[in-house]
Amino acid sequence: MARTPSPAFACTACGAVHRKWAGRCDACGAWNTIVEESPIGTGAPKGLGVVKGRAVPLTSLDTTEAPPPRQPSGMDELDRVLGGGLVPGSAILVGGDPGIGKSTLLLQAMAAFARAGASAIYISGEEATAQVRMRAARLGLADAPVRLGAETALRDILTTLETERPTVAVIDSIQTLWSDMVEAAPGSVGQVRASAHELVTFAKSRGVAVILVGHVTKDGQIAGPRVVEHMVDTVLYFEGERGHQFRILRSVKNRFGPAGEIGVFEMTGGGLAEVPNPSALFLSERGQQVAGAAVFAGIEGTRPMLTEIQALVAPSTLASPRRTVVGLDAGRVSTILAVLEARCAIPFTGLDVFLNVAGGMRVTEPAADLAIAAALLSAREDHALPANAVLFGEISLSGALRPVSQAENRLKEARKLGFTQAIVPEAQKLEAAEGMSLLRQPDLTRFVGETLGAG
Repeated sequence: MARTPSPAFACTACGAVHRKWAGRCDACGAWNTIVEESPIGTGAPKGLGVVKGRAVPLTSLDTTEAPPPRQPSGMDELDRVLGGGLVPGSAILVGGDPGIGKSTLLLQAMAAFARAGASAIYISGEEATAQVRMRAARLGLADAPVRLGAETALRDILTTLETERPTVAVIDSIQTLWSDMVEAAPGSVGQVRASAHELVTFAKSRGVAVILVGHVTKDGQIAGPRVVEHMVDTVLYFEGERGHQFRILRSVKNRFGPAGEIGVFEMTGGGLAEVPNPSALFLSERGQQVAGAAVFAGIEGTRPMLTEIQALVAPSTLASPRRTVVGLDAGRVSTILAVLEARCAIPFTGLDVFLNVAGGMRVTEPAADLAIAAALLSAREDHALPANAVLFGEISLSGALRPVSQAENRLKEARKLGFTQAIVPEAQKLEAAEGMSLLRQPDLTRFVGETLGAG
């Protein structure tokens, strides 16, 4: 007698699978998010016996194939993140916080593709076509040859795409779709997985590029099962702080280009405007030389990027001093504070520490360690760093400074913006660039003594 598959339960917030229902997900801690999924049958259909599959054609590693063609949009920042343009038959997942501008970005992108000669379809499951037209009119895109649709039934959407065969199609959003083959509510793990699978399969078999919009959880991760991120070719995150006008389109995964690449946009009254030189824009509000500010020469994907790290250190009236960090890894900042206290004998006990990356940028690479430490020390000692200096270098737990990658590109970008000095690790294999002087430091102790004059 065939064994009936046991029911499975999955969390709609993080996609974790559970053996039984519970009120709270053990993986992400969310309440009332665990729902039952229909079990998937296994084995061959009854009465057919052993069913053989077809042999898969195999090729050797030295088989040469032409690179995939690209469809440029005309938006340089978007094309940069995509790896040079849109690849036919690719599946792209775009996530971002509510109200950050995902729909605005994709509507502008569809208009750009359509004006470049591509056939573009925009299907919204969250707004009526009249609302999309209002946004297009506000953005000055009313004359763009983009075809609109409002539908949530997956079968109807696939039939429309099969009939029209566009070059690129946007589905906004994947959480609003429902398939009549799955007995679950829209937005559930089963519905999201089934809808994504059908759309990705259609994209691959018909050569239509499909862009899916995904909601995010409170932790900033795309909601639904993580398997959706594995299905698609490219995963993009649209980031930004609501109080800042800058928006960052970041490539987290890309099978057709470099991962980690970013595109920078500025939110204006007429929509999103491209920022071709982000470093100059992030440093445009940099005023006179003040304590607590350090310029970090970083790398985002393949692009060198200069950002200002700001620090404020003040006496605390609390038993546990505050540690407020915006745009940086809080754990990394805590480690740097510990190294400064243990290796350099500079305590931060009883002091509130505030750190911020100017312009709403987020910095994650370890090469920012030296700039973070410099900003903290500068704020604590009320000693301003040289206004014409940039910093980069990784700090080890022993206090030593470690070299980082792509140092030449960092210096080239700094020189382009008028900086004449770079403070770098002593072990960094780097020759002084024209117009740039190098101040090499072996560890934090030497840096503190020579650069800030603190002992």
